[in-house]
Amino acid sequence: MNNHKVAGIIAAVVGISAIMAFFNAGMSVPILRWPLEAYLGVAFTIGWLTSMPSWLAYVLAALLFILIIVGFYKLGSKVYGWLSGGRS
Repeated sequence: MNNHKVAGIIAAVVGISAIMAFFNAGMSVPILRWPLEAYLGVAFTIGWLTSMPSWLAYVLAALLFILIIVGFYKLGSKVYGWLSGGRS
């Protein structure tokens, strides 16, 4: 595994953790339940704002979190490439 992948994975973990912390700020929920609470909160918001079926809101929420993780991975590996001067 090269350094670009490691930097991307670290950026993805830190990014999704920050988003979960943002969604759970001010709630008295244990840290181990933050991923579920963030997912359910996003699914509820999608379903409430668009009045779509609940199963579709859950699917869209999962896809949104996957896209966020992929985006942070790409961003982390690209930033590492810029900072390292293009070396692998």
